[in-house]
Amino acid sequence: METTEQLRKRRRAAVEACTRVLSDGHDRTLREWSAQLARDAETAGVDLDAPADMYGDGVVAELETRVAALLGTEAAAFFPTGTMAQQAALRAWAGRTGSSVVALHPLAHPEMYERDALSTVSGLRTVHPTRERRLPEADEIRDLGEPFGTLMLELPLRDAGFVLPTWEELEATVAAARERDAVVHFDGARLWECAPHFGRGLPEIAGLADSVYVSFYKSLEGLSGAALAGPADFVAETKAWRHRYGGQIAHQFPAALSALAGLERVLPRLPEYVAHAKTVARALREGLADAGVAVPLTHPAEPHTHQFQMWLPYPADALDDAGLRMAEETGTSLFGLRRFSEPGPPGLSMAEVTVGESALEWTESEVRAAAAEFAARLR
Repeated sequence: METTEQLRKRRRAAVEACTRVLSDGHDRTLREWSAQLARDAETAGVDLDAPADMYGDGVVAELETRVAALLGTEAAAFFPTGTMAQQAALRAWAGRTGSSVVALHPLAHPEMYERDALSTVSGLRTVHPTRERRLPEADEIRDLGEPFGTLMLELPLRDAGFVLPTWEELEATVAAARERDAVVHFDGARLWECAPHFGRGLPEIAGLADSVYVSFYKSLEGLSGAALAGPADFVAETKAWRHRYGGQIAHQFPAALSALAGLERVLPRLPEYVAHAKTVARALREGLADAGVAVPLTHPAEPHTHQFQMWLPYPADALDDAGLRMAEETGTSLFGLRRFSEPGPPGLSMAEVTVGESALEWTESEVRAAAAEFAARLR
């Protein structure tokens, strides 16, 4: 029997050998990252003969200026991680509002993936306006049974299916928080791809909030890093918190170069990815159903961004095995290195699908045909 590590290596080798992969995302080797960084330096158009950054100047400062301009804010600050960026933002707002209470969704990133950092590191407390698998609505904010100083909204809410409210719903929710004298912070790790759904530009979206966090390594395919954007005095304060949290790193130019390249190379293409995700989701559902899979679901049915969930009525191991064998036997992979999990009832599994550059090469009929190939290995 294969060990977990042997299976991981076999899966990686199979996907890398594929001539076609639908869902983007793979873990690059050191060689691949090194080569990519060299290309990124050229894409970013920076002077490689300039001195390397030192504690946030140079290319890092250039990235901060670029992000502030893209989001229409007074300033932005680079952070090595999104977790640290949001700690700094929410801690700074707590000091300014006089309230240590943050209202957010229970599926939001700080509640799911940060080991209770808001409470154990920053001394904050969280309350949940709703447990529905969507962003909180205006009435839920108005009716929340205790005061709070900051409302944090994750756009899109990843663990609920990369879901977004309508623009009008978002405006109403923000207004309800203002009625309660709360500030609004957007967890916009994936804010870059929200513009098509809202039908608004990034400055107008960011302008609804008092502060915004964005990520560089998720949708923009960067090496690492994040930014906080907002009023100049607020950003200056979060830089002080960045230092306290250990984020005053001497040289950060690899992440900054990679982020600048992502803004140049990937950001303009995100609307195209979002549009094609709707076609891909429909083709997957219909192709699997035509091949005899019972009730294949994508959530949302029409994706709000270029990412969505694929739900199938099989154990996760069976689905992963089918995907691996299909990759090895046909040179085609639907889900790439993304594995299925069972976050719901037993026997019902989910994988996240990301529609990026590689998926643009797939027509609707080709997605259907590959879905049928995948289904044939489930029998």
